[in-house]
Amino acid sequence: MTMNITLDMLKQGVARIATACEQSQSMLCEADSRLGDGDLGITMQKGWRQIADDSQDWPDDLSKSLFQCSKSLQKACASSFGTLQATAFMAMAKYCKENQLQEIAPADISPLLTVAYQSMMARGKGELGQKSVLDIIYQLSEALKPVLSRSELKAVALQSIDNTLNEFRQKPNLLGRARMFPEKSIGLDDPGMLAIKVIVKAI
Repeated sequence: MTMNITLDMLKQGVARIATACEQSQSMLCEADSRLGDGDLGITMQKGWRQIADDSQDWPDDLSKSLFQCSKSLQKACASSFGTLQATAFMAMAKYCKENQLQEIAPADISPLLTVAYQSMMARGKGELGQKSVLDIIYQLSEALKPVLSRSELKAVALQSIDNTLNEFRQKPNLLGRARMFPEKSIGLDDPGMLAIKVIVKAI
């Protein structure tokens, strides 16, 4: 039997993600330093800590709470990855408002991820296949299309993430700062993909 994800569950989830981002800060910064400016771990730590702190004052409304996540990220993060995450939350908030969702059913997760990566793609001018965070969220949206129980969701999501990391590891980055030296990125995991793995493992 499936069970919806409530607002209280989301609050607990963002608190766990904030802790995981703090614990993963050095790893993400190190991965980012090989391909970017080395601040991804700080962006994730600051952004998700702000979301977790602000979640104590979320309104009793799913769409408005997701929109608050976007505002929290904008307040805490000046980086492009922070902006992309804020854009994704804004798109998901709009989806929930339009569909009058107050809880997230397992069947809602794939559509929410779809509007997330599409909004990020539009904002960042990226495309699928360029070895970026877009690819891992797209693959997650596809993997979670079947209606799964809550207990199955995380295992399927983590398997999808590992499959995507393995698929793209030997490919060059063609988006972001790493695109200027694509050959250096061959054999390395994309830092944005690793950030999504940190989030999903913590949920």
